[in-house]
Amino acid sequence: MNGQNRKDVYPGLLVDIILKKDQRSGKRTRGIVKNLLTSAAFHSRGIKVRLEDGQIGRVVEIIEEYDF
Repeated sequence: MNGQNRKDVYPGLLVDIILKKDQRSGKRTRGIVKNLLTSAAFHSRGIKVRLEDGQIGRVVEIIEEYDF
């Protein structure tokens, strides 16, 4: 599932994001969503999120729910 719809992305979700510095290469970074930074309901390049480790990027793929 892609991360273009805000309703599909929420804290605790395991996702792949693309960091700003990796936009040209397309290198993905995997992590758990801490909070959402995009307020719009939809974004064509993916909802911007902050991961639990502090990295910020746009969601390109939702991997799975993460149980704590």
